[in-house]
Amino acid sequence: MKLAIVHDWLTNIGGAEKVVLALHRLYKEAPIYTMSYNPSKMPKEFENINIKTSFIQHLPLGNKKHQLFLPLMPYVFEQFDFSEYDVVITSSSCCAKGVITPVKTLNICYCHTPPRYLWDMYHEYIENFNPIIKWYVIANLHKLRMWDKLSADRVDYFIANSNFVAKRIKKYYMRDSKVIFPPVDTHFFTMENEKNIDNYYLVISRLVPYKRIDLAVKAFNQLGLKLKIAGVGPELKELKKIAKSNIEFLGYVSDEEARELLRRCKAFIFPGLEDFGITPVEAQACGRPVIAYGEGGILDSVIDGKTGVLFKEQSIENLINAVKVFEKNIDKFDSKAIRKHAEKFSIERFTREIKDFIDECYRKKFYSEG
Repeated sequence: MKLAIVHDWLTNIGGAEKVVLALHRLYKEAPIYTMSYNPSKMPKEFENINIKTSFIQHLPLGNKKHQLFLPLMPYVFEQFDFSEYDVVITSSSCCAKGVITPVKTLNICYCHTPPRYLWDMYHEYIENFNPIIKWYVIANLHKLRMWDKLSADRVDYFIANSNFVAKRIKKYYMRDSKVIFPPVDTHFFTMENEKNIDNYYLVISRLVPYKRIDLAVKAFNQLGLKLKIAGVGPELKELKKIAKSNIEFLGYVSDEEARELLRRCKAFIFPGLEDFGITPVEAQACGRPVIAYGEGGILDSVIDGKTGVLFKEQSIENLINAVKVFEKNIDKFDSKAIRKHAEKFSIERFTREIKDFIDECYRKKFYSEG
């Protein structure tokens, strides 16, 4: 089985890129095809991988501002030639799934999400553009939406990273999918002595609007409890303006610093709607409860009342009430039980499930063709 991996872009490290690394560790000989690659923003492990980039890599800002090239992305991925491969695994939240493969080649898509800005978050995405730019964006997104649906038809098998994403795949692409949760490094994120738990709540996140970190800031402004926020992004300046003195902004933190913060926090705060959400699982792997908005992928990873507290509406009042419920019942949360639950999302589990599914798809194709 000769195999290739395809990913949208490798210009920053996040949950999707960790999936790509886990896939490559399983299929060590597989090259990675991607639109653009910025080695300075990626882990050193990528330096030893055969990474094949598109012409976008050589354009100004090509490996730094991938968003600028969104209208060209369908063309980019259709130019890659996969005629020598038996299986192509596309890791996609944008256009990677739209590669063109021969009849003999399987296209298996690990779908992180159908593009939110094309589908269920489209109106929210376009509302803040000025009128001139807005019509340009609308015209391009309309074309991309049609191509996105068309490109989904090229996929032989879909894998969804959560039950929430599986529903979105069914809604927008009218396709069934196999749910395989992303890998979480439960060997790295581990518990520490519970006597070292400090008196602060924690957010670790990119500071972008849809993460709803503003809810956490406004809620803790009223609660007066200590909150640490780790992460950077365009919202940082505005969040600092509205935050009171009980809220501390830490900026960018390394994985080691994040682990230490998670181990010692009272609880992890997660107010956004996510397709899966790896950081809440990393928090649980460190034995810490999660207070989260109870929709989306979080329903796969947090058990209300056992490994965390879920609130039903994205409002300041609901988050405040959830924190108060947690404070009242804090002694009922068992760190060891929380850690044990997180182990269900390990890298080993991901590797086993992915390999079994790909092998099964390959056997079906082989035997169906005689």
